[in-house]
Amino acid sequence: MADDTQVRLIVPPDLAMLDLLGEGDHLLKLIEAQFESDIIVRGNEITISGDSTEAQAVSTLFTELMALVEKGERLTPDSLDRVIEMLRQGECSPTSVFSDVLLTHRGKTLRPKTAGQKRYVDAIRKNTVTFGIGPAGTGKTYLAMAMAVDALRKKEVGRIILTRPAVEAGEKLGYLPGTLYEKVDPYLRPLYDALFDMMDIEKSQALTDRGVIEVAPLAFMRGRTLNDSFVILDEAQNTSPEQMKMFLTRLGFGSKVVVTGDVTQIDLAGGKSGLKEVRDILSGVRDVAFVELTSKDVVRHRLVQRIVTAYHEYEERKAQEPDA
Repeated sequence: MADDTQVRLIVPPDLAMLDLLGEGDHLLKLIEAQFESDIIVRGNEITISGDSTEAQAVSTLFTELMALVEKGERLTPDSLDRVIEMLRQGECSPTSVFSDVLLTHRGKTLRPKTAGQKRYVDAIRKNTVTFGIGPAGTGKTYLAMAMAVDALRKKEVGRIILTRPAVEAGEKLGYLPGTLYEKVDPYLRPLYDALFDMMDIEKSQALTDRGVIEVAPLAFMRGRTLNDSFVILDEAQNTSPEQMKMFLTRLGFGSKVVVTGDVTQIDLAGGKSGLKEVRDILSGVRDVAFVELTSKDVVRHRLVQRIVTAYHEYEERKAQEPDA
């Protein structure tokens, strides 16, 4: 059994204990519920007693929380959960994740919120082609969009191209009213929604009119070479292997490509998903990265994370069952 120990921390006088512990100490109570160590707060002193390994872990947690508060981070139950998860994974420090600001728009700061998301944005920075694979709510498209807008603002690229397959439309396109753009618009709307979160609608419309920002179905990419562009292929699980090859070979000079998708939500009516196949083909190819995001990277309502985990566990159990 590990020896008990006691660790004392002094909170800087310019740091409000309310910001660190929460109103009515509700954040402190959440910490106490996740650890067995005794935590006593008197004035600006925090004393942690218990198993030496865990007491040190709680000390590290408070040190990280203090650093985040000093940087202006507003702590919430969700962000506290993410900080604890990151420290338990030991992959990277929460301070390095939360301080990685990708974009600021109308006072809203966009940045990674989990260790997996940090790996994802770092991979996009370092590689020409990055695949972000994971369940809904993990920020695959949103973070890629933020990096695309930032790259455009910094003039690292000359345009942004956003595309996704409109597989659900299929043969029904001809029966829908309006022009071709009006027919596929519902399938592209999520990309517009993310874009409008990061750029004023008037400005994005002006850039779209000039061709600086292009939102189009995947079929429109055929026969083109995409130079000086930040290109995002969304919902890539709904591409065929032929479409995936077509898309990847559009890559031109000075461009960056991000491919996102969730292999558990394939809408293709028969046939093989290009996203599932491409990893076997390109794994190990230099300047191409694959980043797997999991339910731990879901940053929507906490229940979404539990739902994603439950579905994953169900599918694993089902895969292990013998055929009836």
